[in-house]
Amino acid sequence: MNDMYSRDEYTNGFRSTYQDASYYKSGRSWDDYEPAYHYGYDRYGELRGRRWNDVENDLESGWEQAKAKSRLAWAEARDAVREGWHKLERAMPGDADHDGR
Repeated sequence: MNDMYSRDEYTNGFRSTYQDASYYKSGRSWDDYEPAYHYGYDRYGELRGRRWNDVENDLESGWEQAKAKSRLAWAEARDAVREGWHKLERAMPGDADHDGR
């Protein structure tokens, strides 16, 4: 849960733009990327206030279980999860994790 966006608002913001992202791989579908955005949303709610660099290893180790039917390995999903994480972070007042974003 996030104070700034409902999960649907957050996800819909990526649905129309994910294919334009620098990390998008041709041949991958929304069904591959949606779990990555959901994972970023859900874990940000649990880990809010911590820096991406401090939680990335934990996120990586949880991806296999969280990815559902996504075909993305962590190396492919990482940037989508990170983009979602930073979107939420930027929506929060102040600099919750003190990384200057």
